[in-house]
Amino acid sequence: MEMDPRRLLVLLAIARTGGVLAAADELRITPSAVSQQLNKLESEVGHPLVLRTPKGSVLTQAGLSLAEAGEEIERALSVAQARMQGEARIAGVVRLGGFTSFMRTVVVPRLPEWRRQYPQLQLQIVEDDFPALMRLLRQRQLDAVVVELDSTTGEQHPVSAGMIQEPLLDEPWKLVVPAGSLLTIDNIDLSRLPLPWLGVEQSAANAAVLGRLRHSTGIQIQTIHQYQDTLTALALVAAGEGIAIVPTLALTGIVQDQVDILDVPGLGTRHIALRRFDRRRPTNLPVDTVARLLRESAAAFDTRAGS
Repeated sequence: MEMDPRRLLVLLAIARTGGVLAAADELRITPSAVSQQLNKLESEVGHPLVLRTPKGSVLTQAGLSLAEAGEEIERALSVAQARMQGEARIAGVVRLGGFTSFMRTVVVPRLPEWRRQYPQLQLQIVEDDFPALMRLLRQRQLDAVVVELDSTTGEQHPVSAGMIQEPLLDEPWKLVVPAGSLLTIDNIDLSRLPLPWLGVEQSAANAAVLGRLRHSTGIQIQTIHQYQDTLTALALVAAGEGIAIVPTLALTGIVQDQVDILDVPGLGTRHIALRRFDRRRPTNLPVDTVARLLRESAAAFDTRAGS
């Protein structure tokens, strides 16, 4: 199979924007040029790559596989560009929003290294919930925002026009229960657990998981309390108040006394991504550099977690 790898970037634009017209706008070419490149790519690989539906264009399984390859090419080009421009001093302020577990675990430990590498690049961190961070991003008070989504549920928070979303990390959800409370249960049935669920702030991805479980189990999952921070959830679980769904990253470096952390089929994964305004309008080298550093840091963390 011979194909032009440049056409993968066209397919990637269709995947991100959901249609040929939007992809053409993002790439700054005509819709007919996008369709032509897509048709040539499908001819080269011998498989249909896009299904057109009333709600937009959806990638086939073959299309998804090639889009992933397009993301790898895009990352490689971004790294090469940053290295070629490395001698030019990257200077400026980048305001990055995000949620606690990613900032604490992936970003903050790398700050000294990044400061040495780019002494004239200043990274300012803002930690808040999803609605507040996206409001600041739309108001241009932030340059980029790290977001969390329940990847099994799908896109809970659609990407706004003019923005792009870049994947950073996928990690499994964990079930946190009081120590020893489920030791006598061989096969855990999420619809028949003997303890109530802890409620979580509604914009958090954890809340989407609870909603998904309500739908998949067909029962009413009642919640008690409402937490925002993982430390609060762990304290409530340790006190025997209930059970919680927590992402792996949030448990890193935290004392887990009096609770059990369980892998349970059906919980799914949390998807972490970076949202920012389309870097093609216009290129912002400091923000591009921070995006690359975040991808590399997330990849390094994922490698350590998997080893």
